[in-house]
Amino acid sequence: MAEPNYQMQYYMYLLKKHFRKILLGLFVLILLLTSIKTVGPEEEGVVIHLGQYSRTVQPGLNFILPFGIEEMRKIPVERQLKQEFGFRTVEAGTSSQYSKENFGDESLMLTGDLNLANVEWVVQYRIVNSYDYLFKVRDAEKALRDMSEAAVRKVVGDRTVNEVLTVGRQEVASSVEVLLQRMCDEYENGIRIDQVVLQDVNPPEPVKPSFNAVNQAQQERETLINQAESEYNRIIPRARGEADETIQLAEAYSLKRVNVATGEAARFNSLFEEYVKAPEVTKKRIYLETMERLMPKVGNKIIVDERGNNVLPLLNLDQSKSDKK
Repeated sequence: MAEPNYQMQYYMYLLKKHFRKILLGLFVLILLLTSIKTVGPEEEGVVIHLGQYSRTVQPGLNFILPFGIEEMRKIPVERQLKQEFGFRTVEAGTSSQYSKENFGDESLMLTGDLNLANVEWVVQYRIVNSYDYLFKVRDAEKALRDMSEAAVRKVVGDRTVNEVLTVGRQEVASSVEVLLQRMCDEYENGIRIDQVVLQDVNPPEPVKPSFNAVNQAQQERETLINQAESEYNRIIPRARGEADETIQLAEAYSLKRVNVATGEAARFNSLFEEYVKAPEVTKKRIYLETMERLMPKVGNKIIVDERGNNVLPLLNLDQSKSDKK
């Protein structure tokens, strides 16, 4: 014959005796859990009453109607959020780790010159209106992803692959930011775009070696152009300076010759005027001036008369010069 389980019977007795108290405690616990809500310092609480918007509460301890009559959704309005495209952050930290597998559909897109580019980007945004974020657009996060992808594809599709890969990256990011903000304002989703960052832009893996070869050729071309311009800037100014110097010397020589010729012509004209006035006197004066200029250059001087009968050393100018010394 089995012995009665006195311990189990005792527990059943206690349960029957305190059933109302236990039930009341459970009721109070559920009441507190469903009516007391804590909103964080970076959040905003949106209270929904029977499926409709009721009010917005601020950070701190707040009370709502219990048992599902009201529910609260916490919106991080003071926090910067982000969406990643073409990759996902696996582990954030000092050395963050990323995964790019199975995200090619997001990042692979067609450029304006009918080439393919693998574009990875990040959209940083804030929720500035929690009511619009929850009620104006269904699933605002997914809608923002769709709008971001559409904006990037549109901007990239208006540019060549070289612009997207090299010099036009910042312009692409700025254009996407402006276009995406305009779309958010149009849809009234309560989101403000802080920044769009192109994380990485590369050609697709199958054609990457060809793109690298083209880029290397372009870089070599730019290097040769820079070297040629440097050589041009070194030689051409010097040649221009030498040409200017030659021109200035020629102009100076021309001016000198013209001035000399003008002076000689003026001198001849003045002599001619004097000659017209007194031909014999002028001839005599010219003869004497010429002799005065030539005689010092002659060595020994001998003066004879017209008939040549007598030879008379009149002056020994060299001897007179030596005597003076």
